[in-house]
Amino acid sequence: MYPPAFDYHAPRSLGEALSLLSSLGGEAKLLAGGHSLLPMMKLRFAQPAHLIDLSLLPELRGIREEGGSIVIGAMTTEAELLGSTLIRNKAPLLAEGAAQIADPQVRYKGTIGGDISHGDPGNDHPALMLALDASFVLTGPKGPRSLKADGFFLGLYSTQLAADEILTQIRIPIPAAGSGWSYQKLKRKTGDFATAATAVQLEMRGANVAKVAIALTNAGPTALRAVAAERALMGKPIDGASLGGAARLAMSICEPAPDLRGDAAYKTAMCGEMTRRALEAAAARARG
Repeated sequence: MYPPAFDYHAPRSLGEALSLLSSLGGEAKLLAGGHSLLPMMKLRFAQPAHLIDLSLLPELRGIREEGGSIVIGAMTTEAELLGSTLIRNKAPLLAEGAAQIADPQVRYKGTIGGDISHGDPGNDHPALMLALDASFVLTGPKGPRSLKADGFFLGLYSTQLAADEILTQIRIPIPAAGSGWSYQKLKRKTGDFATAATAVQLEMRGANVAKVAIALTNAGPTALRAVAAERALMGKPIDGASLGGAARLAMSICEPAPDLRGDAAYKTAMCGEMTRRALEAAAARARG
């Protein structure tokens, strides 16, 4: 199906893009990689009268280290994340997650900012951002503001991004040296959304957990932070008992929607299994 007619705008600066967004109001949509928006337009689920293409804005691209954080432009593609030595060396969880997003064709066009802004609980970046304690820089007519990833995602396709704002940067605190990480994702085939997935970022002190973040993909109306599971692991070794307890606590917060990938009970069970695997893999990496 073809989308309804729309006007296309290609601003050359962030200021011009913000001016267009403000003047066109609710009739405009921002176009990043297009892999979420364009299919919705073809199905007539979204019918914007104007598309504002952000692909020509150089200030929205790039990856750099700044003051103990990694700063990523929102229009940076998944392929660019995978090709970044800085990401691979200092935030490998993000590289591992990006490698499991869709397929190479999608990764060459799809952007980290588009994935996050869309607010789809089936997308991979929301859980990765929660596990990495990321912050988002949102820029609007009154200038930029920064919000933590934890609390940014409000519900299905709903975030704290205002209608007149553009997500411009993602900021990730560089994990401590010796940290462990893992993104475990169950999917039916290459390119599919997760049936269930878990992101873990972990620090050990000796044999015990010193710090841990656990976030779930496609387990509810938003990416979910498994706070009770994190608390239960603190100060404990990663062994059969602690892994089983954490998996059960992660499952207790799951509210997945049934679909062709499985019913709610199956998806919940797989969230528990992905949590167990991710914690085990992250702990092994933390131990070296």
